[in-house]
Amino acid sequence: MNKLTLLTAALCLVLSANAAKKKPLPYQDKRLSVEQRVSDLLSRMTLEEKVGQLRCTLAWNYYDLKGKSVVPGEQFKKDIKEGNIGMLWATYRADPWTRKSLDNGLTPEMAAKCGNALQKYVMENTRLGIPLFLAEEAPHGHMAIGTTVFPTGLGMAATWNPELIEQVGRIIAKEVRLQGGHISYGPVLDVSRDPRWSRVEESFGEDPTLTAYMGAAMVKGLGGGKLHNPFATLATLKHFIGYGTTEGGQNGNPTFLGMREIHESFLPPFKRAIDAGALSVMTSYNSLDGIPSTANSYFLTDVLQKGWNFRGFVVSDLYSIDGIWQTHHVAATRDEAGIMALNAGVDADLGALAYEHLADAVRKGQLSEDKINAACARILRMKFEMGLFDNPYVDPKAAREVRNADAIATAREAARQLVTLLKNKNNTLPLAKDMKVAVIGPNADNVYNLLGDYTAPQERSNVKTILDGVKTKLPAANIEYVKGCAVRDTNQADIAAAVAAAKRADAVIVAVGGSSARDFKTSYKETGAAVSDSKSLSDMDCGEGFDRATLTLLGRQQELLEALRQTGKPLIVVYIEGRPLEKTWADEHADALLTAYYPGQEGGQAIADVIFGDYNPAGRLPVSVARHIGQLPVYYNKKAPAAHDYVEMSARPLYSFGYGLSYTTFDYANLSVERKDRTTFNVSLDVTNTGTRDGEEVAQLYLHDELASTTQPLMQLKHFKRVMIKRGETQRISFTLTADDLSIVDQQLKRVVEPGDFTLMIGSASDNIKLKTTITVDR
Repeated sequence: MNKLTLLTAALCLVLSANAAKKKPLPYQDKRLSVEQRVSDLLSRMTLEEKVGQLRCTLAWNYYDLKGKSVVPGEQFKKDIKEGNIGMLWATYRADPWTRKSLDNGLTPEMAAKCGNALQKYVMENTRLGIPLFLAEEAPHGHMAIGTTVFPTGLGMAATWNPELIEQVGRIIAKEVRLQGGHISYGPVLDVSRDPRWSRVEESFGEDPTLTAYMGAAMVKGLGGGKLHNPFATLATLKHFIGYGTTEGGQNGNPTFLGMREIHESFLPPFKRAIDAGALSVMTSYNSLDGIPSTANSYFLTDVLQKGWNFRGFVVSDLYSIDGIWQTHHVAATRDEAGIMALNAGVDADLGALAYEHLADAVRKGQLSEDKINAACARILRMKFEMGLFDNPYVDPKAAREVRNADAIATAREAARQLVTLLKNKNNTLPLAKDMKVAVIGPNADNVYNLLGDYTAPQERSNVKTILDGVKTKLPAANIEYVKGCAVRDTNQADIAAAVAAAKRADAVIVAVGGSSARDFKTSYKETGAAVSDSKSLSDMDCGEGFDRATLTLLGRQQELLEALRQTGKPLIVVYIEGRPLEKTWADEHADALLTAYYPGQEGGQAIADVIFGDYNPAGRLPVSVARHIGQLPVYYNKKAPAAHDYVEMSARPLYSFGYGLSYTTFDYANLSVERKDRTTFNVSLDVTNTGTRDGEEVAQLYLHDELASTTQPLMQLKHFKRVMIKRGETQRISFTLTADDLSIVDQQLKRVVEPGDFTLMIGSASDNIKLKTTITVDR
């Protein structure tokens, strides 16, 4: 063989080797099915690599800023090398807990660069190049600098408009994905029956039907589980299960609910959201009947996976697996808690400490590797479906679309639709635009008090306060602003100046209530929950960890209201609140009373739009408002028998679920019911705008099962519809009742439709039924 032949042969070998190197492994071949790719990759992974995919670390300290570039930090490199980490949480999060601010946090474009840098490091510096999942908080907007801040869950629920919430979800998902995020934590589906609880603001209220429809709409907007779409996120439902009705209203306390009640009222919102495409479920901190939710195999495996055929994955709440050991004391060690959680059906450990030694547990015979394989496969499947193995990167310049004009307009529309008018004596509202107005109160010109918990730092120009909104309606000479007092701090007050301003005005707008605005003085637990103490005098009276023992106004707010009432000027009271605070005095003494919950970045403008008549309010209460804390719980859909009055007061709430006023009036008539089959009924009615303004009405359909094998609610919302009706016009509204609407959970915990009579009620609120009839399910 001559030299040329040898040289040619050698060259062929080199080229052949290079070609072999370039040939993708089966899991890298996008022509194969997702299942084929998952199976191949799983077969190549070491036990440690599989465990790493189940661990989700806290990631806001994983990057370093280098001018206009972002590079992986040393802690990130260490965790990847030692732990094979597959999932990150809160990489882009900014708030006092993370110590990330406008000065040292990430803009949307820098966030996208950060995500790319972290992905690139993992793809190029790990054996198999498995891309990261980046999970981000996004219950009412992505919790990152520069994003759109929508109303919190309670405010969104007050719109009673699933179509609008779906649009909000689309914007949230797009903003998360443009920055390189993948998983959005939210919506929060906790049915909230105790307003003392610190996280009511995040929920959709007290009713399972409203919560279910709003949650499903949000999930659809987030992508509906179609992860191949470029702007779809993997929606994570919070918190499974019973977290919103803990003992004493205390965050993470035990929950005492009967199994039937859980199946009737607490599971259905999760089921509907999963049917809408949710692919992740987060466990909760509480225990249920002595079993920590994060170790409850009945709900996580029997119900979720086997009963509902849930194909996504379960993630713990932050350190809630550790809580099996540290809080609930049903595991002797953190490692034992990890084994318990995985066996119960928790696939991913948010916090990453409890699953750190799962490989050792397998080697010791304490845990089956099959459990790890199954959990790992569920997570990998989602990564493949999202296309991360084929392209884990985003275009940083595209992130400039975050918080665009459409997003801002949608935030404003959501804020307008949620404003709930509770009282309007002698048509005090809307105010004329030639009046002189005093704008007063701790929430009248406070940026962060409008936004709620899980909100990043904001540029001042991004948020419209109530004072900002009023300034768009009146000349500057007609407006006088005085804060008057703080939400909690009794030392920060100038009530005399507020009274003086009120006396010079034609009308007074006073904004009171609460706040979930975190600051750098507040202490936080390792879970991120705030620690309430007597030394902390920030405005914060709500938000995770800030449970209340009372529902009255704090600080000197009540004193301020009473002093302003004494001026005799028309008093418009606006509550900014994360829970339904007691409003008995305001109901008796205010000329007009509104609640705007936490309305988000456009809230101040929306409130001004309503007060000055540029928007006719149609928000409806997603929770009942108690007259007094002694009435609790006071949710509307209690089971028979009907509550009787107390010695001191009525048992009825001050304002009932579904209540809300308008600047116009509506009449209901011509109810018609058409049976389609044994368990399907078409229901229709006419709603006429009998007032002088165009306006929206929210028609609400309730049912009561007259005779059942288990005790039933006196009334239960089944359907609702928000419609715009011009003055003098009539709209025909239709609903379809199905077997699901007529079903109950029987004595064997099975969902069935029993024959018999049902009272059908339609009205504008749970306590304002306009039309009623009986339908019968035949045997």
